[in-house]
Amino acid sequence: MTRNEEQLNRIQEKLQQLLKQYSYVRKENDRLKEELSETKEKLSRNEKMTEELSQQVAVLKMNAGGLAEQDKKELEKKINHYLREIDRCIALLGE
Repeated sequence: MTRNEEQLNRIQEKLQQLLKQYSYVRKENDRLKEELSETKEKLSRNEKMTEELSQQVAVLKMNAGGLAEQDKKELEKKINHYLREIDRCIALLGE
């Protein structure tokens, strides 16, 4: 084999290695994107569950009569916020 042929063979081998590495990295990237997506979804569900549990705790405190003045004000703010959101949704539906 001539020197040029040897160099060409080495270049081809290196190119093949690069293509294999690229394929591996691409698969790994896809896997990590999928994992990230699943993790974000779990986080979103957990945040929603936390909010629901917080609301349940507030309702239980209110029913038990152990709601402090500050907690009452916070609950009132949340209720007012929900009412404004409902009014906004109704207005959007009416358009």
